[in-house]
Order: sequence, then structure tokens, then C-alpha cells
Amino acid sequence: MRTFLHFLLFMVIAAAVIVLAAILGDVGAWYFAWLIGTTMIVLISAAGAALLDAQEEHATGERAAGDGQVRT
Repeated sequence: MRTFLHFLLFMVIAAAVIVLAAILGDVGAWYFAWLIGTTMIVLISAAGAALLDAQEEHATGERAAGDGQVRT
């Protein structure tokens, strides 16, 4: 039964996409590119923020570990 519900859901989504493509016509590609571009910008920004946070945590950990050691 669950497989049938998934199939039905995907068929409804596919029908909605076909109707939207018919309504939008030539400008549909522009909206698609806008959606994909916006999504990519958000994901890349989130990845950059996560990397920056990890670098700051790593640098803070090195400073804390280096405070007790004498460097020559």
C-alpha cells in the first residue's frame, strides 16, 4: 500500500509540473534557473559558514593546547 501511495504522490507531482510547464511556456526555463540558482547560493553559503565555524573551532583548540606548551 505504501508503494502505491508513493507512486500516486509522484504522479500528482508530475502532473502539476506538466501543467505548470504548459502555463509558463517559454519563461519556464527562467523560473527553473532562478530556483536552482537560489538553492545553490543558499547551500554554498551554508557550507561556507560551516567551514568557517570549523576553522574557528580548530584554531581555538590549537591556541588552548598551545598555551601550556613552551615553543622553542
